[in-house]
Amino acid sequence: MIQTRRMTVEDLNTVLDWAAEEGWNPGLDDPAVFLQTDPDGFFLALDGDQPVAAISVVNHSDDFSFLGLYICRASHRGRGIGLALWTEALEHAGARTVGLDGVQDQQANYARSGFRHAGGTTRYSGTLAGYDHRAALPVEPADVMRLVVLEAGASGWEKRRYLQGWFTDTAHRKTFVVSEGERITGFATVRACRDGAKIGPLSALDEATALVLLEKCADVFAGEIIVDVPSSSDLLNDICNELGLVPGFQTARMYRGPSQPGASRLFAVASLELG
Repeated sequence: MIQTRRMTVEDLNTVLDWAAEEGWNPGLDDPAVFLQTDPDGFFLALDGDQPVAAISVVNHSDDFSFLGLYICRASHRGRGIGLALWTEALEHAGARTVGLDGVQDQQANYARSGFRHAGGTTRYSGTLAGYDHRAALPVEPADVMRLVVLEAGASGWEKRRYLQGWFTDTAHRKTFVVSEGERITGFATVRACRDGAKIGPLSALDEATALVLLEKCADVFAGEIIVDVPSSSDLLNDICNELGLVPGFQTARMYRGPSQPGASRLFAVASLELG
């Protein structure tokens, strides 16, 4: 008999293992900050006591949610388990706009649930020479809410609870800020992942600042660097190509409900799971 419940942190670790198997490469410190964003937004389906499907629909604000981690184990596909969990989880969003970054070949399925295409994201990866730029300083607690507001301007949506945790440094996640006087001109977070490290969010007012942040982040953790760049961020796409990072994994950004496109041409998303 299939039953559903909200995830515990142990459940989320299991689901992130599934995501790693699917090539999503989660961060080492993702579970705690994901769950604190919306503890009721992570759903698990079980066959007896065996987890078999998962999804998250995280409410970021009164008008925006984000859907991710939609996975059904191969042994239980074709039985309607994933669709039932999808339907239950979307009820958690209520009347909010819901965004997602999904694999492109599932767009038609998402469209049947009222989602419409609004762009795409390209994952760049490769080796990037790091440099300890003195202009990029570690985030200070007083900076965090300013970064939340700046990220909302770049992405189109405020995600306060999520990013307050995301911009708080841990052993496996660091954020850097570039300023001119009292004005913040750029910031970026880098986090250690199952393989290499991901940079995101990244937001900058100009190409020079974006390059400083990329090189600073690449100096923190060993291994491959990964950046998820929206198609609308054409300047950052160009920079990644010029640096020799290789475009690969692509997702489609889709929304159910009104969308608010971001305004930045130099922006990388924080994560494909929570936006």
